Amino acid sequence: MTELDFRPRRRPEPPRRRPLKLVLLILAGVLLFALGTAFGKALGDRPQPGGTETTIRTLEPLPQQTP
Repeated sequence: MTELDFRPRRRPEPPRRRPLKLVLLILAGVLLFALGTAFGKALGDRPQPGGTETTIRTLEPLPQQTP
């Protein structure tokens, strides 16, 4: 009688994607931070309500009459 080998076989390891996933998560975090910063600056730069408004108007000269 022969001795049979009943050791469990090792499954092949899946390809490693952790570095790619880590890089994508970091890029997403940086993008989210940049968008939040831009949104915050836009809110801070808006004009205050009830402020002074300056208008400029050009006056046309009247036609001259002979004396």
